[in-house]
Amino acid sequence: MLAAGAGRRFGMPKALVDYGGELLVDRAARVLAEGGCSPVVVVLGAAADRVRERAALTGASVVDNPEWPTGMGSSLRVALAALAATDVDAALVLPVDMPGIGAEAVRRVAELAAPDALAAASHGGGRSHPVLLGRDHWSGVRAAATGDAGARGYLRDRDVILVACDDVSTGFDVDRPADLRRAGP
Repeated sequence: MLAAGAGRRFGMPKALVDYGGELLVDRAARVLAEGGCSPVVVVLGAAADRVRERAALTGASVVDNPEWPTGMGSSLRVALAALAATDVDAALVLPVDMPGIGAEAVRRVAELAAPDALAAASHGGGRSHPVLLGRDHWSGVRAAATGDAGARGYLRDRDVILVACDDVSTGFDVDRPADLRRAGP
């Protein structure tokens, strides 16, 4: 889970946003675990100490991205580096600011996990999150992950299996406090 940003447009780090009585960072960690992801790696940056103080992050491995101001790409590189020492076949990537994504969407995409996999949830016919990156692609993703683009540049020229998730999730990110109403309960 990528949760390192400062949330400038939101006015605070989104990891610390309360959504239905649960911090977004705890909600995303729970959704990943309930969707079958193991281990769950949470990348922190801005306000990392406050997140650690306030969040439960039950069962999650927490890593810091000292380069968080450079954008999501650096957090993705940190996450993949943390997973490199494990025996997982693929990484399922979910930004912290997508409270409309639930465990069933995670499960659907994660079912395609394999070393050569490239898959993503589909919302409204377009690629969304979560995104599944097979281990065979990690070095290419790390090389391409710069700024706020994450894996977008790497995935652009490759066949990515889209997994329809409109019936179980909403695929938008929360940029401003008013966006929380779009995610539903």
